[in-house]
Amino acid sequence: MDNARSYPLNAWYAAAWVQEVGRSLSKRKICGQDIVLYRRTDGEVAALEDACWHRLLPLSLGFLRGDEVVCGYHGLVFNPAGRCTYMPAQQTINPSACVKAYPVVERHRLVWIWPGDPALADPSTVPDFRWNDGTDFVGDGGTFYSLKCDYRLVIDNLMDLTHETYVHAGSIGDENITATPFDVTHTQSTATLTRWMIDIEPPPFWARQLGRPGVRVDRWQIVTFHLPSVVDGDVGVAVTGTGAPQGDRSQGVNGHFLAAITPETDTSCHYFWNFVRNYRRDDEELTRALTLGHVNNGKGIYDQDHVVLEAQQRAIESNPRSPFYNLNIDAGAMWSRRLIDEMIARELAGGHGQVRAAAE
Repeated sequence: MDNARSYPLNAWYAAAWVQEVGRSLSKRKICGQDIVLYRRTDGEVAALEDACWHRLLPLSLGFLRGDEVVCGYHGLVFNPAGRCTYMPAQQTINPSACVKAYPVVERHRLVWIWPGDPALADPSTVPDFRWNDGTDFVGDGGTFYSLKCDYRLVIDNLMDLTHETYVHAGSIGDENITATPFDVTHTQSTATLTRWMIDIEPPPFWARQLGRPGVRVDRWQIVTFHLPSVVDGDVGVAVTGTGAPQGDRSQGVNGHFLAAITPETDTSCHYFWNFVRNYRRDDEELTRALTLGHVNNGKGIYDQDHVVLEAQQRAIESNPRSPFYNLNIDAGAMWSRRLIDEMIARELAGGHGQVRAAAE
């Protein structure tokens, strides 16, 4: 196992939205591994190594026959467990003829895959992404597939929201973010950044969501990283002085930005995103508008992050230096990276890698 690897393998990673996997073959690269996904006739998702045992042609170039994948080169057939069930021109099937089958779980509107040791895959350790379920909060998300940056750069970005002041000026950016102190706490598997901006003028995005012109607000950003690569941001504003810091958000609007970041290679990742809200839940036009506000032909909030993150990766490759220089604002990102490094170290030492929440 590569000691320089930047991601754990014994973990659940988002591979697709549930609606993206159907009765056809979909290919993904996850943690450097080529995988083919499809939905069986019983509705369950199967995930196989995307390389035929025989001559390594990607199975994604083949086709489905019932619940089995037929290789598009010589017609070898593999069942959902990865076992070859047919070889051309011979009756005896080589007992070693199989491809890797990956554990799969569908939860929180996403398909999650375990790229490591399948014997260690525990569905109870799928990352907490419940705000994406479409129950208490609503929103339509999307994916940046093959985003050309190290997945940890996305985590850095989300765990340090001072970048909003500059990258997202005119929407969610605000000088109050950089001027307000914050707290960072951590457990064995999470890191949380908390910032409260009290009695401020709301930035344009939040002023529109609140819909109460002229009022001042208390604004919050409570961002939590979950091992190995999920981030949830509890964000919103409420009319100042109405009790939001004490837990009463009834005079405000509340959203969550959600990110499930899946390593593709050491320098690319898949970024599953959503912005969900618990206000005006039946307003489909607002849902569409918020989605466009986040990704919109290069003009959305996440589009702006996309540009910055890929430019940062190019700069890293052109100007290699280690480590980064860190500021106080990097505390959340630094704790997230430390937890990732510790998880990788446990895995390389022969352990599971993950830490159960119950042990915290």
